Amino acid sequence: MNFITFKFGSELQEGLEMMGFKNATPIQEKAIPLIQKGRDLIACAQTGTGKTAAFVLPILDNLSKINQSDKVKAIIIAPTRELAKQIDMQIEGFSYFTNSSSYPIYGGGTGVEFDKQKKALKKGADIIICTPGRLLAHLDFNYFDTSAIEYLILDEADRMLDMGFHDDIMTIAKQLPNKKQTLLFSATMPNRIRELAKKLLKNPRSISLEISKPATGITQTAYLCHDSQKVNLAKAILKTKGENLSHVLVFASSIKSVREIKKTLNKAGMKASEMHSGLDQEQREKTIIDFKNKKIRILVATDILSRGIDIKGIELVINYEVPNDAEDYVHRIGRTARADRKGEAITFINSKQVQNFMNIEKLIEQEVPKLNLPKKFKEAPKYQIIAKKKKWRNFKNKK
Repeated sequence: MNFITFKFGSELQEGLEMMGFKNATPIQEKAIPLIQKGRDLIACAQTGTGKTAAFVLPILDNLSKINQSDKVKAIIIAPTRELAKQIDMQIEGFSYFTNSSSYPIYGGGTGVEFDKQKKALKKGADIIICTPGRLLAHLDFNYFDTSAIEYLILDEADRMLDMGFHDDIMTIAKQLPNKKQTLLFSATMPNRIRELAKKLLKNPRSISLEISKPATGITQTAYLCHDSQKVNLAKAILKTKGENLSHVLVFASSIKSVREIKKTLNKAGMKASEMHSGLDQEQREKTIIDFKNKKIRILVATDILSRGIDIKGIELVINYEVPNDAEDYVHRIGRTARADRKGEAITFINSKQVQNFMNIEKLIEQEVPKLNLPKKFKEAPKYQIIAKKKKWRNFKNKK
């Protein structure tokens, strides 16, 4: 479906054409007409499907047609400052030829930054993109007039609940007008998301796109190994791959693991940087920019980068541990092979994670090849597992 079908205003349409937007993605094709009709919406769509444009474009189009005021019209809530900033950048591009304004509001900055956020709220940027905690900090004061809010959008709602933001979201919603359009976007749709939707949405329409399988351009492999072998295995793989890789992303489940991997790689002469919630705002933003600009070749990160961050040209993703959620695996390795490029994903499996990896293979409907450990490594663990009365074959590593 061509974007012309949505009959956006000429200013917005001109911006889309300048950015090379011609045909809508499936989530855009289904969501935009419903949003244009003013319907509340609960949509299941993962990162990379074009969901940001799906809710931003109809809102921008409507805002360009109403009388301007000095009050905020739309609030987009995102789980992390990185995603909030990215959404703001996309809005900036889409609204280039319109009169609409936006401002990202997130924590971790200085008092100067807080004052800038306060100014944006008081003078009425049309769209505010915020993290829950920082918005609540501003709502504790009386300068934010929410009476003109027409839209409330929750992006990556499942992740926000995982991060413990349920009560914050409900507190924010209670301070907004009853008459507004509420849109909830989530990569997964567990019962707790549906319960949240019942509390916030009125007679919503529902859209569910099946989680995409990994891109065909991703070569997936795995190693069975002991936890004690993982750091040196990562080092060995990166040495073998050579210096020709300009973008490598290593996912680890904890800040402790991230720091350990980074330290080991740096000692081996491979410059690596870290990305996690323990860094302050300035450090995180600089790290993302340096990684995008190839000043950083190897970035070791927690799942803070598994969703919502679009960095083109990542050639290799290493899963230091098997994700607990099979869909998180798809999000992680989806950081590579973007825009029809080629990429590689390697996962380390310890003896306790076989069931999780079985779930991943079931979800992606394919068996991931298991490779032998490098020659100098001690033998990997061998095991069998019984699942649903079906014996899963011994994970004898194979090339």
